[in-house]
Amino acid sequence: MKSIYWLAVIPFLGLVAGALFTNRMTPYVLGMPFFHFWIVLWSFLTTGILGIIYILDPANREENSK
Repeated sequence: MKSIYWLAVIPFLGLVAGALFTNRMTPYVLGMPFFHFWIVLWSFLTTGILGIIYILDPANREENSK
């Protein structure tokens, strides 16, 4: 397995393991309870991380060998 695919573990840890520690209702961020904000934040971060994996993956590079 390519080493850049290990970046995909980061969103899993952020959503699952991080949710265990952020399960609170009292602090509000952008009008949402902190737990909901945490989930929305990691949704956007997951998109960015998967984009980075796509860019760094050599299988997605075009070759002009025609």
